[in-house]
Parts: sequence; structure tokens; C-alpha cells
Amino acid sequence: MNALLITATDTEAGKTVLTTALAAYLQKYQKSPLRIMKPIQAGIGDRELYAELFALSEDEINPLYFRAPLAPPIAAAKEGRGVDLGIVWQALEKMRSRTDFVLVEALGGLGSPVTNEFTVADIAAQWRLPTVLVVPVKLGAISQAVANVALAKLTGVRLQGIVLNCVQPCTPEEVSDLTPTDLIQALTNVPVLGCMPYLDNPRDLDKLAQVAANLNLEILLPRAIANFKSK
Repeated sequence: MNALLITATDTEAGKTVLTTALAAYLQKYQKSPLRIMKPIQAGIGDRELYAELFALSEDEINPLYFRAPLAPPIAAAKEGRGVDLGIVWQALEKMRSRTDFVLVEALGGLGSPVTNEFTVADIAAQWRLPTVLVVPVKLGAISQAVANVALAKLTGVRLQGIVLNCVQPCTPEEVSDLTPTDLIQALTNVPVLGCMPYLDNPRDLDKLAQVAANLNLEILLPRAIANFKSK
């Protein structure tokens, strides 16, 4: 599938940073139009950022929006609405048909509720979306990685790998102590595809593209990379 779902262990883990970094890289090297989707958004946030940084349409980025910054089923109920996943699926299919590659940023973590019946993991599995898991570099990251990978395997998510993200300034020793790559890979049997440094300015597109270039893009963006090489 010509799409990648970016999810995480929790909110504020670094999904937006990774999505923005990959988008900055694709914008720099990809000749076809850049496509980013935030399928469901509750409150102000990512769609506004992507629209500003990449000159994209908020409506195209985000097909389903709720005003309250809460879990979608709760935010929807406050507006007397439901979470219509059909709208989201149709928008994703339309976007995929118009471009070589689509970055899809999930809400919350893999276990976050999308409806009263489904989590992000359920949707990722049912829609067969290749998925990357962002794990923040902090105390407790190892157990969070193990638990989220277990959920991904239980639900059948096509997990491509893990990307570590420094949510605050970290030394190489701190990264190694808090998120030891060999241990995480041994416990999860999932490859760690790189570590993103803490960014003072997460809107610097040149720096973001550089950060993305240091990740294992052959696994993260295989179809996009193949397209680059063929052009």
C-alpha cells in the first residue's frame, strides 16, 4: 500500500515530529504532490500545522474534525455526532489514488479509542496500513514499547518498525540507557529504525529533512524510495 501510518505509545510521543520530518524529506526529493492525512482530529493542532508548513488544504488533510480535544467518541458525543469511519476511508482512498505516497498520522497511541468499538490498532489492522511506532526516549519507554508491540501483534497490525524520539534534550548515553536498541529489538522482535534528536525548532524543514534522512527509510518509505530511484 502506498501509505504509512504513524502511531505511538501515547500522546506527545513524537508522531507529529516524525510525520513532519518525513514530509519535509519527501517534499525535498519527491516530484509528485505531497499528501498528509490526519484522519480524525479533536481540537486544534496537527492539521493547522501541516497546512501552514506545506501549503496544504486543512479539509483535505483532515476529513473528520471535532472541536473538543478529547477521545473521538467522547468529542463526537458532545456534538451529538458519531465517528463515521466511512468518510475517513473514502478520503484516504481518494488521496492514495492521486499520489505516489501518503503519510497518515494517527491520533493518540495504538490503544487510543477511535469509536466505542475500535482502537487505532484495530483500524490499522483492518485497513492493512503499514505502521511505524514512535517511542519517546524516557523512563518507562521499554515497557511501553513491549506493550504496544504486543497490542500490534494481537490485532494484526503490519508494524514496520520503531522510531525513538527524544522528547527533551538527551545525551547519547541517556538514549542508550533509557531506550537500549538491542534490548528493545530482542524483547519485541521489531527493528528500531533510528532515533530522532530533540529539536529546538520543530518547524525548520531543512533540519527535519536531515533528521528523516538519518532514519532507515528503506523500511519506512520503501515505495517512495523506489519511486525516487526510478525517476
